[in-house]
Amino acid sequence: MGNVSAAESPKTFVDVPSPPMLPPPPPTEIPKTIKTKETAGPGSSSNEPDVNPGLYEDLHKQTKDLFPQVFEGAKVIVAKGLSSHFQISHTITLSTFTPSVYRFGTTYIGTKQLSPTESFPVLLGDIDSSGNMNANIIHAFTDRIRAKLVAQFQPNKCVGQQVSFDYKGDDFTASLTTGNVDPLSASGLLVGHYLQRITPSLALGAEIMYQRGQQVPGGEIAIMSLAGRWSGEKWQLSTNLSPMAGNLHTCFYQKVHENLQVGVELETSLRMAESTATVAYQIDIPKAEVTFRGQVDSNWCIGAVLEKKLAPFPFTLALSGYANHVKNQYRFGMGIIIG
Repeated sequence: MGNVSAAESPKTFVDVPSPPMLPPPPPTEIPKTIKTKETAGPGSSSNEPDVNPGLYEDLHKQTKDLFPQVFEGAKVIVAKGLSSHFQISHTITLSTFTPSVYRFGTTYIGTKQLSPTESFPVLLGDIDSSGNMNANIIHAFTDRIRAKLVAQFQPNKCVGQQVSFDYKGDDFTASLTTGNVDPLSASGLLVGHYLQRITPSLALGAEIMYQRGQQVPGGEIAIMSLAGRWSGEKWQLSTNLSPMAGNLHTCFYQKVHENLQVGVELETSLRMAESTATVAYQIDIPKAEVTFRGQVDSNWCIGAVLEKKLAPFPFTLALSGYANHVKNQYRFGMGIIIG
């Protein structure tokens, strides 16, 4: 919960059965000189075999990373590294379907270095021209205990907060997350995660979510979900099952070869008797410095983003397209990333 991946816009809180999690950090990349383990992926910084299964929330990460981040209109991102620890960014978005906005973002990486690729604390934040602000703090108290704080502000008030603690054992990970806790009204969200490595290829886990508040039917609700991940050298199958809510979420990832990755996602609601399947892929053309991500789902929606580095300049051109053939909706965008 409380992912630290980039996001283009804040997400609103949702009611049950989905827990009202805060949005990920602002659209600012960690400076390439130093990356934290959260951004590099579990086990990527160690030369020794890592039997820790990683975070529960990252079960579907390999598949989700293939999905294109489509956008509409024009976008300009200017990123500037002021030092090896501090970076700022400016984002201008012009759109006819969503409000045009300017966003200023910052990223700071501290000097507490746990490994060659892990430094803490990590502070990320952004604020837009309307006064909406996101703040994120990630810190490692020890090499096993990590903490995250995410807060969302609108002018003159805090509209959401989330605190997470992760404990990474030798072959398991346990996490506890609280969201929008208000002791005065006895409301809020509490989520517990546990993921255990069973064999080198199999990990099993569970999630327990408890939510209390006036908007919850009956005043409170508790939902338990089960999860598993079966992985090979170039593939991964992960799934979440919530029997009480009647939801099934399954993802499959396959690295076909060095420059082609494919993923499939299936979301099923037994209560609504609905299913949505999505196929995503990523194609890399190293010689042309081009990355292409695309997706198509069973609702006849197609999306794609092409990114081309304009060497020798520090520019990246991004072209985006989205089509919903059922509703006859089409969105196109063009962006430039400087830095």
